[in-house]
Amino acid sequence: MGFIKFVKEELQVIKERDPAIKTNMEVFLYPSFKAIISYRIAHKFYMKKHYFLARWISQRAVRKTGIEIHPGAKIGKGLFIDHGSGVIIGETAILGDNITLYQGVTLGGTGKESGKRHPTLKDNVMVSAGAKVIGSFTVGENSKIGAGSVVIHPVPPNSTVVGVPGRVVRRDDQKLPRNTMDQVHLPDPISYELCRLQSDNVRLKNKLKTMDDKLASMSEDIKRINHISLGNENNNYQNER
Repeated sequence: MGFIKFVKEELQVIKERDPAIKTNMEVFLYPSFKAIISYRIAHKFYMKKHYFLARWISQRAVRKTGIEIHPGAKIGKGLFIDHGSGVIIGETAILGDNITLYQGVTLGGTGKESGKRHPTLKDNVMVSAGAKVIGSFTVGENSKIGAGSVVIHPVPPNSTVVGVPGRVVRRDDQKLPRNTMDQVHLPDPISYELCRLQSDNVRLKNKLKTMDDKLASMSEDIKRINHISLGNENNNYQNER
């Protein structure tokens, strides 16, 4: 791919997913653009086994952009890293086409494996700010990882994952993440469970109050019955005398 063609493609990617860009020249100022150019060059050297030179290029890019992409990673077309500070992509990570990463994202390994030890992200995956995807598993296409999530297990296609550890909270019927770029309006299972517990608590309180009222009413009835019985016994005693 020629440099001019690459610049045009990156410009389209950034314009599609970042409303902040106003002019075409701004693409050259984006850390994502600089980091991906450096990665493409470093990756070519890495594939030719020029490992030191590849790492030297990637480490220069880290110092300039705050984005660390290991030259051994395999990345498809249309990667967009929004802001980018603190993003880490490990050596054996595999990214499909049209991936979107936000600041603070880590695509890392567990440190216990050899060979393939970083995640595989299929096409159209979005990983929100601060999320950590750790391990050699696959995140299915069109999936969305919520901000701050820690994902350590495979994710099916067309899913939304939130929480620590990450849990799938929605499946299928999802819009493409790159079309909405929405990392805010995600399901919140913890909030849902708290609301459910609160509702159950109110229901139980009302039930206990009803039972207390019935017991109080029964107690009054027993007192009245005992009072009437005692009165009848006194009358009978007086009559016998």
